[in-house]
Amino acid sequence: MPIPSSVMPLSNPSIDVVIPVYNAPELTRCCIDSVVTCLGRSIEYIYIQDDASDPETHQMLDSLPYEHIHVHHAPKNQGFGASVNEAIKRSSASCVLVLNSDVEVSENFLPLLYTALATDPQLAVIIPAGNDYAKHDLEQYLRRPGGYIPTQRLQGHAFLVRRDVFLEIGGFDPAFGRGYYEDIDLGRRLDLGGWRLGVHPDAHIYHKGGGSFGRGRAFRELARRNRNLYYSRYPNARRNVLLLSGNSIPAHFPPNLMDAIENVFHAGGYVHWLAPMRPARLIPCLQMRHGFSIELMLRGWRADKRVAEVWVLSDAPRVWRALLDFWARIHGLKVLLWEEIASTEV
Repeated sequence: MPIPSSVMPLSNPSIDVVIPVYNAPELTRCCIDSVVTCLGRSIEYIYIQDDASDPETHQMLDSLPYEHIHVHHAPKNQGFGASVNEAIKRSSASCVLVLNSDVEVSENFLPLLYTALATDPQLAVIIPAGNDYAKHDLEQYLRRPGGYIPTQRLQGHAFLVRRDVFLEIGGFDPAFGRGYYEDIDLGRRLDLGGWRLGVHPDAHIYHKGGGSFGRGRAFRELARRNRNLYYSRYPNARRNVLLLSGNSIPAHFPPNLMDAIENVFHAGGYVHWLAPMRPARLIPCLQMRHGFSIELMLRGWRADKRVAEVWVLSDAPRVWRALLDFWARIHGLKVLLWEEIASTEV
C-alpha cells in the first residue's frame, strides 16, 4: 500500500463535532444533550447541519440553550454526505467527530480516540465501538499501538477523522445522494490512499439506527441503489474467502498467505477463518472473522453475502476438509490448497 504523502503528527489538538440532522427532533435533541453533557470538556464547537428538516425540528434547533453551537439550515435536502462535507468545511479543528443524530453518548471516549490518532500518524479515522459492533467478539482481535483494531470498513454513524485528510480526499461522494454506502465508499478511498482505519474497543456509543429514514421502503430502495453503485466501483469487495486451517494461527501463517489475506482486506472483501481453536487476540483485522454464518453457507441471493472461494491449509482436519469439499462441489466452488493459492495470489 502507498504511504500517504501528508502523514504527520497532529499539531493542533482540537476537536469539533458535526451532526447532520434530518427530522427526528426527539432523537436529535437527545443526541445533542448527550454530546454536551459527556464530551463538552473535550470539544470546541458543535456544527449542526439541518438538512431541510420539518418546522418542528427547525424550531427545536433554534431554541437550543447551549453555547458554542452553530446551526445551519440548508434550503434543500442534500443527504448525509453533502451535509457532513459542508459542516466540516466550516470547522477549523484538527479533528472532527461526525455523529448521526440518532446516536447517544454516555461517556467521554474522545481522549481514547484522539490518543489513537496521535499514536499512529497513518491512522485517518477511528470509530468508537458500541451496539453496532455487538456481533463481533472484539477480544479475538489484535490491537495496534493506540489500542485500536484495524478495519477496512468505515461505519459513518460515529467516527473521529483528521479534518485535513477528509478534505484532501474530497469527503463523502455526493453520487450516493441522501445516504447509505457513502461511508463505506469513503473508507475504501482512504484505504486505497494508504491511510488506516480503526475501531477502538474501549470506546462505546449507542446507535439507534434508521432515525431519519426508518427501515421501510425508502431505506430498502436507497440501500439497494447505493449498494449497486458501491460494488460497481469495487467489484472485489464482494469477495468472501473461506479459509480452513488446523491449529495454525495468523501470526504463524506463511508470509505469502498473509499477503494474500491482506489483498482480500484491501479490496474490501472478507476472510472467514474456520479452525477448531477459539482465538484470543489473534485475528489481525475486523474483515477476518472466526467461523462462518448460516447465510454464507446457504449461498443467499446477495452475491456479497456468499462464499466465493475456499482456501485450505495443509494442517486442516481431514473430516472438516472432506465435509467442506462436499459442500463446495454442491455449490460449484473450487477448493484450493495453499500451494495453489500461493502461486495465484502472490
